[in-house]
Amino acid sequence: MSQISIAQLFEDKRQKLGLTWEGGRDGSDRRLDDDAISRSTQEIVGHLNFIHPNWIQILSETESDYLNRLDPEALQRNMQRLAQSSIWCLIVAGGASVPPSIRKFADSTRTPLFCSPHSSLEITWLLRPYLGRVLAHSSSRHGVLLDVLGMGVMITGESGVGKSELALELVSRGHGLVADDIVELYRIAPETLEGRCPPMLRDFLEVRGLGMLNIRTIFGETAVRRKKNMKLIVHLQKPSSADFNSLERLPINDVTENILEVNIRKVIIPVAAGRNLAVLVEAAVRNYVLQLRGIDSAKEFLVRHQQEMENGKTN
Repeated sequence: MSQISIAQLFEDKRQKLGLTWEGGRDGSDRRLDDDAISRSTQEIVGHLNFIHPNWIQILSETESDYLNRLDPEALQRNMQRLAQSSIWCLIVAGGASVPPSIRKFADSTRTPLFCSPHSSLEITWLLRPYLGRVLAHSSSRHGVLLDVLGMGVMITGESGVGKSELALELVSRGHGLVADDIVELYRIAPETLEGRCPPMLRDFLEVRGLGMLNIRTIFGETAVRRKKNMKLIVHLQKPSSADFNSLERLPINDVTENILEVNIRKVIIPVAAGRNLAVLVEAAVRNYVLQLRGIDSAKEFLVRHQQEMENGKTN
């Protein structure tokens, strides 16, 4: 489960947004998690709204003036609505003055109250992608994630099939390592999975017979990546001789794997003595890039083959 504390949000964005903590300091232990957001119909961040309140309510000069003009009865009614919502924190934007009602509400309900000199629009622009990444749905997979020709490729397969050795060869050919053994995947957009490495394993690659290798130290800074969007899965399969001979030579139907409700293209490469897996992975990436551009080599060959058959019948 992905989660964030209000203290972490404040520290991460204090300098960027010029945040100051004006009230509700007792609520510094408040946390927000992806499960709570998925169960709720509330927006994560938005302007002050009493009917459909957001998790993070932003007040500009307009909202502040509106609150200051309300009669006591209407103000109390709106504050009660706000207290009954799942509000996480309040941000007064644009250097606007903090309404006394909001300051009193923040202290009485332990709701953190921040102030920022930046406009409400800029705060919204910065917080939405930040919270989207921090609170993204996540999952872990066993494999090796690499940056191959600019594309995030995860190599999977049974233990001992040669994933790490293949990754080492690809790194030596100029590609980048993201994560070895454990790949943390985050759904940062409806059709996008971002792969990251656990901090404990960052920069390291385990190779049987050599142990743990620090890829950054051996190959330099350009050999590692902090994160990469995963677009392709290369599954290494070690079939028997009979299975190898029975493999489909011209696969027509695309194979995909569903991870966190995102379909990722999958290529299955049989492992056998004498096969250059690094070259095959590079070729798989290049071929997938062409398919994304509408160029499908297998279909082109089948069309040509069909044309040749039809020409043979007419001659």
